[in-house]
Amino acid sequence: MLKGILPLLVIALLSEHESYGYELVQRLQDAGLADITTGTVYPALTRLEREGLISSRLVASPSGPARKYYVPTEAGTTHLHASAAGWRALAATVETVLARVLPDPSAPSTQERP
Repeated sequence: MLKGILPLLVIALLSEHESYGYELVQRLQDAGLADITTGTVYPALTRLEREGLISSRLVASPSGPARKYYVPTEAGTTHLHASAAGWRALAATVETVLARVLPDPSAPSTQERP
């Protein structure tokens, strides 16, 4: 599932502010994807750039080689909005189906306990 949603998350985070690869990994981890690695994110960045959804620029780094910073392109922003709408519709459908068989654990129980 992550592979399908990762491009949406990457473009969304880059829409907040530009980031270089490792910083983006940290931001994804901070958002709750604790197991995400550079080995997952860097290929996604390469693919998104090749597809014209993000662009990059090199910035000199005081602590080593230049860093490649990424930002969404206009096409990337359009893709973000379309993908977010699709994700929300899918998530609503999943919740509807799950609610039929699995109660929401955060909802107050309507059953009396003995």
